[in-house]
Formats: sequence, structure tokens, C-alpha cells
Amino acid sequence: MPSFDIVSKVDLQTLDNAINTVKKEITNRFDFKGSHVEIELNKKELVLNIEVDSDMKLGQVLDVLVSRTMRQGLDASIYDLSKEPYQSGKVFKKEIPVRNGIKQEDAKKIVKMIKDAGLKVQAAIMDDIVRVTGKKIDDLQEVIQKAKEANLGIPLQYINMKS
Repeated sequence: MPSFDIVSKVDLQTLDNAINTVKKEITNRFDFKGSHVEIELNKKELVLNIEVDSDMKLGQVLDVLVSRTMRQGLDASIYDLSKEPYQSGKVFKKEIPVRNGIKQEDAKKIVKMIKDAGLKVQAAIMDDIVRVTGKKIDDLQEVIQKAKEANLGIPLQYINMKS
């Protein structure tokens, strides 16, 4: 029976390259000369820590971060930018979690979206993967199309297509 998996994985090497590119661009920019900017990726916890002098510079760093990430081929929605920055002394700090894997509630939304589409496929949640099986490959391709159109707020990849 044909099947495929819906996942949300981040390539750590590509993410690291994007962050190194951001660091390099920030150090070369004239408006950041002599100012405190620190960007650090915690690879174990998948959290990006940013420290800057002012709130305005934080916004500029985030703009550069999103544009460089997209140029590296990653989806900009891998960053959870919902947390507000906080001030610690003279610096502004922001912790940005990197989304890796599909959370349980997001997986349930995906399964519900597939069932509401009325296609003859089955969707099963397996940890942080949603496996979709069906009798026809055309139905599976339609599920991929529906998932792309759904705009769930998380970056999705479609892997392990088996016929």
C-alpha cells in the first residue's frame, strides 16, 4: 500500500551555516560597529539566544536572521518568535526556540485536516511523524497539496514516499 510521512525536521548544519552567515553580516555592517551583539545557537536544546544593545537593533538582527535562513533553503517559520524580548541591565535578550518535530496538537490538526478532506487515506500519528497511507498515489499527492495549502504555521516536509 502506498504511503508517505509528514515531518517537520530542521537540518542542523544548514541552520548553523545560516546563523554563522548572520554573525558575519552583522559584524560587517556599519550601523553595528562598536555595539554589543551576541548570537548563539544551543544545539542540544535547539534554542537561539540573541543579545543586543537596543530594541531597534534586535529587530534588525531578526530581519537579517529570517532573510539569511530563507536564503539557506530553510523555512522562516522554524523560529518561534512569539516570546517577547526582555531587558537585562543595558542589553536586550531574546530566546528563540527552533521548531523541530511535530508537536502532538499540531499532529492532531494535520490528521483532522486530512480526514476533513474526505480522501480515501488513513493518517496515523507516530511520535513526531504523521504517516499517511492510501490505495492510490494520486490520493497521497492530493493530501500533500492540501497540507501545503492549509498553512498550519509549521514547516512540513514529505518524506519516505513508497508505492
